[in-house]
Amino acid sequence: MTNKTIKDFQQLMKELYLDRDQQRGIEKSLLWLQTEQGELINAYLKEDTSTMNEEVADIFAWLCSVCNLFKIDLETAAWSKYPDKCPKCMKSPCNCLAK
Repeated sequence: MTNKTIKDFQQLMKELYLDRDQQRGIEKSLLWLQTEQGELINAYLKEDTSTMNEEVADIFAWLCSVCNLFKIDLETAAWSKYPDKCPKCMKSPCNCLAK
């Protein structure tokens, strides 16, 4: 596998699914993302690591699709919020009090 970026994966989701995602709309796409999160929780509760791997990939794919609908560059947004350190305490590793 070559070194691909988050941006590359988001572009792939755009090429594969943008037309379908636009027809579905933002609200229904957000619901699909939420459904995938529920499937991950179910796999975790069953200790099914194979399915957990699949669901994590599905969640990431749906997140990229939703970001495409919002016209958000996920890679830029993530690195802007988390610039190699905790955005709250500005330390790496995080030094915030655990919740």
